[in-house]
Amino acid sequence: MVLSNIPDDSKMNGKLVEGVKKVRLQLANDEDSFTTSVYGSRFAAQDLPRHEMPESEMPREVAYRMIKDELSLDGNPMLNLASFVTTYMEEEAEKLMTESFSKNFIDYEEYPQSADIQNRCVSMIGRLFHAPLGEEAVGAVGTSCVGSSEAIMLAVLAMKKRWKNKRQAEGKPCDNPNIVMSSAVQVCWEKAARYFEVDEKLVYCTNDRYVIDPEETVELVDENTIGICAILGTTYTGEYEDVKAVNDLLSKKGLNTPIHVDAASGGFVAPFVVPDLEWDFRLEHVVSINVSGHKYGLVYPGVGWVVWRSAEYLPKELVFNINYLGADQASFTLNFSKGASQVIGQYYQLIRLGKHGYRAIMSNLTRTANYLAESLEALGFVIMSKKSGEGLPLVAFRLTPDEDRSYDEFALAHQLRARGWVVPAYTMAPNTENMKMLRVVVREDFTKTRCDSLIADIKMSQQLLQQMDRDSIKKQEEFIHKHHTASGKATHNHPKYRKEKHSLQGKSGKTHAIC
Repeated sequence: MVLSNIPDDSKMNGKLVEGVKKVRLQLANDEDSFTTSVYGSRFAAQDLPRHEMPESEMPREVAYRMIKDELSLDGNPMLNLASFVTTYMEEEAEKLMTESFSKNFIDYEEYPQSADIQNRCVSMIGRLFHAPLGEEAVGAVGTSCVGSSEAIMLAVLAMKKRWKNKRQAEGKPCDNPNIVMSSAVQVCWEKAARYFEVDEKLVYCTNDRYVIDPEETVELVDENTIGICAILGTTYTGEYEDVKAVNDLLSKKGLNTPIHVDAASGGFVAPFVVPDLEWDFRLEHVVSINVSGHKYGLVYPGVGWVVWRSAEYLPKELVFNINYLGADQASFTLNFSKGASQVIGQYYQLIRLGKHGYRAIMSNLTRTANYLAESLEALGFVIMSKKSGEGLPLVAFRLTPDEDRSYDEFALAHQLRARGWVVPAYTMAPNTENMKMLRVVVREDFTKTRCDSLIADIKMSQQLLQQMDRDSIKKQEEFIHKHHTASGKATHNHPKYRKEKHSLQGKSGKTHAIC
């Protein structure tokens, strides 16, 4: 055994050249602050940076854990029954999408196969909507988008430009375009109209009609109308608007007004559940359709699609031919660089499930929605949505009128929130006398077992509310709103922009529903 002594600093530096000893470099030499446990590090005892980038780095394991812990305070997506957005995909789909995170979809030269996969999706979706087939100059055209909001913006731009070109060719004024749509439209339609300076002509809902009236819709059409919006599955009740009736009335009156179908939610449902329903390119006046891949297209958030009947309905001057990174490409989009993952995820679902797979899933969702509607009806609720495939697989319902009842739909929604469920309450579209309602969206991962749990909790919440007086319910609502909901603690609503009066919500008190 050899014994060794521990040298002092002078002996340790003794072998260095004299000149080197005098050099003093100020290099990073901080002590490692990461111990064997993430929670034993100094970072666990500090606030995470919120407003300014920190000066120093932190170990990757710590950064991951700290952010993961913070995100755990988010709600459980599977209990969020407010949203149509997909919350489940198979592991193989997730793996494919993860492997494509680094691909910039717009770089066709570098990632030609990803671009070709988009073209395959457009073709499959276009054929699903009975798009006319033909040569490139006359056949249907389409593109992927970040979601239906972008798709709708593009469709409105195309309709406005086409209308403007026609008016200019006829020597007529083109400074007052309008669009006809339901008062129950999703907020992106209001945005499109305001951003692109198009007047809104609204077909108002009533106490017993939650979709457009075809005759009233066509009556609103004039020479300045760029198009009509028809919704295949309204946000509030999921009901399909009668696109065929609008189309036939236009033909009967000799009007050539284009129809855009907002099939954000219904585009991947109706073709499989009610294939004989005519709402798509089978109707001569339907010139464009949007659909959300991240809703019933069964892809995680971030993908939508828009398809035009033919290139005739997408004015050439809106399309840019760009040489980007070595490849010529035609571009019609509000975005540019974006990941390829969502498009690849959509292609996976289309070929993995096929028509049979989508039909099986949508059929199960329809059965579950019917079961939930019948159960809620048995509990005394008024069902506002359609059953058996006449609308989306969702259930919109409200309490029966009762002046003696001490709680309303919002109180019930708050009570369910305390049990983990996000079942939204809304104030309906204008001209419905401030009708309140609740809505449950039935998604792919909402099984009958979970449905039974929801029904039991609704019943239990009602029983609890029935035992409380109005003051107690109000206090409880305030507490839940403040401590259990994000809106009660929101810091992202700038005070300058609160209580605006230009939207339907600002004007009428209508609550914009979450998609």
